[in-house]
Amino acid sequence: MTRWIISACLLFMLYACSIIYRPDIQQGNILKQSTIAQLKPGMTEEQVRYLLGSCVLQPTFQLNRSDYVYFYQPGHGKAIVRHVTLLFSDGRLRSIKQ
Repeated sequence: MTRWIISACLLFMLYACSIIYRPDIQQGNILKQSTIAQLKPGMTEEQVRYLLGSCVLQPTFQLNRSDYVYFYQPGHGKAIVRHVTLLFSDGRLRSIKQ
Protein backbone atom coordinates (compact mmCIF):
# COMPACT_ATOMS: atom_id res chain seq x y z
CA MET A 1 0.00 0.00 0.00
CA THR A 2 2.80 2.43 0.87
CA ARG A 3 4.51 1.74 -2.47
CA TRP A 4 1.31 2.67 -4.25
CA ILE A 5 1.05 5.95 -2.30
CA ILE A 6 4.70 6.81 -2.93
CA SER A 7 4.34 5.98 -6.64
CA ALA A 8 1.20 8.11 -6.89
CA CYS A 9 2.95 11.04 -5.17
CA LEU A 10 5.97 10.79 -7.48
CA LEU A 11 3.75 10.59 -10.53
CA PHE A 12 1.79 13.65 -9.39
CA MET A 13 5.01 15.62 -8.78
CA LEU A 14 6.33 14.75 -12.25
CA TYR A 15 3.05 15.83 -13.81
CA ALA A 16 3.04 19.09 -11.84
CA CYS A 17 6.55 19.93 -13.08
CA SER A 18 5.40 19.84 -16.72
CA ILE A 19 2.59 22.35 -16.21
CA ILE A 20 4.60 25.05 -14.48
CA TYR A 21 3.53 28.52 -15.54
CA ARG A 22 6.06 30.22 -17.80
CA PRO A 23 5.23 33.80 -18.73
CA ASP A 24 5.63 35.10 -22.26
CA ILE A 25 8.66 37.39 -22.61
CA GLN A 26 8.54 40.20 -25.14
CA GLN A 27 11.33 42.75 -25.61
CA GLY A 28 12.15 45.44 -28.12
CA ASN A 29 10.02 46.94 -30.87
CA ILE A 30 7.26 44.86 -32.42
CA LEU A 31 8.42 44.30 -36.01
CA LYS A 32 5.60 43.09 -38.23
CA GLN A 33 6.38 42.37 -41.86
CA SER A 34 3.47 44.58 -42.92
CA THR A 35 4.98 47.52 -41.03
CA ILE A 36 8.47 46.92 -42.42
CA ALA A 37 6.98 46.80 -45.93
CA GLN A 38 5.75 50.38 -45.42
CA LEU A 39 9.33 51.64 -45.04
CA LYS A 40 10.56 53.34 -48.20
CA PRO A 41 13.93 54.93 -48.99
CA GLY A 42 13.71 58.69 -48.65
CA MET A 43 11.49 58.67 -45.54
CA THR A 44 12.51 61.02 -42.74
CA GLU A 45 13.66 59.73 -39.37
CA GLU A 46 10.42 61.05 -37.83
CA GLN A 47 8.32 59.03 -40.28
CA VAL A 48 10.31 55.90 -39.46
CA ARG A 49 9.88 56.52 -35.72
CA TYR A 50 6.13 56.93 -36.28
CA LEU A 51 5.95 53.48 -37.93
CA LEU A 52 8.37 51.50 -35.75
CA GLY A 53 8.63 53.50 -32.55
CA SER A 54 11.79 54.75 -30.91
CA CYS A 55 14.87 52.69 -31.59
CA VAL A 56 15.99 50.57 -28.63
CA LEU A 57 19.56 50.08 -29.90
CA GLN A 58 21.17 53.30 -31.05
CA PRO A 59 24.88 52.80 -31.79
CA THR A 60 27.05 55.42 -30.11
CA PHE A 61 29.55 55.90 -32.92
CA GLN A 62 27.20 55.44 -35.89
CA LEU A 63 24.57 58.14 -35.58
CA ASN A 64 23.18 57.37 -39.04
CA ARG A 65 22.30 53.78 -38.11
CA SER A 66 19.33 52.38 -36.18
CA ASP A 67 18.98 48.75 -35.16
CA TYR A 68 15.47 47.58 -34.35
CA VAL A 69 15.34 44.26 -32.49
CA TYR A 70 12.30 42.23 -31.47
CA PHE A 71 12.44 39.18 -29.18
CA TYR A 72 9.44 37.10 -28.19
CA GLN A 73 9.70 33.96 -26.08
CA PRO A 74 6.36 32.22 -25.50
CA GLY A 75 6.12 30.31 -22.24
CA HIS A 76 6.09 26.94 -23.97
CA GLY A 77 7.53 27.31 -27.45
CA LYS A 78 10.33 28.53 -29.70
CA ALA A 79 11.65 32.06 -29.49
CA ILE A 80 11.01 34.55 -32.29
CA VAL A 81 13.82 37.01 -33.05
CA ARG A 82 13.62 39.74 -35.69
CA HIS A 83 16.27 42.33 -36.51
CA VAL A 84 16.11 45.28 -38.91
CA THR A 85 18.97 47.68 -39.55
CA LEU A 86 18.17 51.09 -41.02
CA LEU A 87 20.82 53.39 -42.47
CA PHE A 88 20.16 57.10 -42.84
CA SER A 89 21.87 59.77 -44.90
CA ASP A 90 21.12 63.48 -44.38
CA GLY A 91 18.12 62.62 -42.19
CA ARG A 92 16.54 60.36 -44.84
CA LEU A 93 16.24 56.57 -44.93
CA ARG A 94 18.88 55.20 -47.30
CA SER A 95 18.72 51.42 -46.88
CA ILE A 96 16.87 48.66 -45.03
CA LYS A 97 18.58 45.39 -44.03
CA GLN A 98 16.65 42.48 -42.54
